[in-house]
Amino acid sequence: MSTAEAARNKATFNRLHAATNSRDPEIIAKVIDEVVDPDVQMSTPLPIAATGAEALKQVWVMLLKVFPDVHVTVEDLIAEDDRVVIRNTVTGTHRGEFMGVPPTGKLITYDEMFVFRFADNRITEANGIVNVASQMRQLGLLPEPPS
Repeated sequence: MSTAEAARNKATFNRLHAATNSRDPEIIAKVIDEVVDPDVQMSTPLPIAATGAEALKQVWVMLLKVFPDVHVTVEDLIAEDDRVVIRNTVTGTHRGEFMGVPPTGKLITYDEMFVFRFADNRITEANGIVNVASQMRQLGLLPEPPS
């Protein structure tokens, strides 16, 4: 893959990232339709019955209900061949029920990493790791680890 293709994949990811930080479900859905293959293979466990790009749209609807001020900060972004790898920090105020916990008003911060595979300038595969244990500790569902 050429450097130009890797740069194009990074730019495509950056469009998706900017859309998610808009916090506007319509903008997010529109950009997902433009840059994510409808049958994208998602390996991240999601609490949603939908698959493909529809699952990604529903995740963002859910996140915006739970954390209306959600913000994703890209800490690292690496593009090589047909892959873009990102490490994010996610923050948001817990304003909606999440994992059975009513809103706490707490600012929640957690990390995640994703590897996206691209074909024809669209995301066709997404493999991710989300630090759910950190979310659960901050919501009081898990004890803090011993120091």
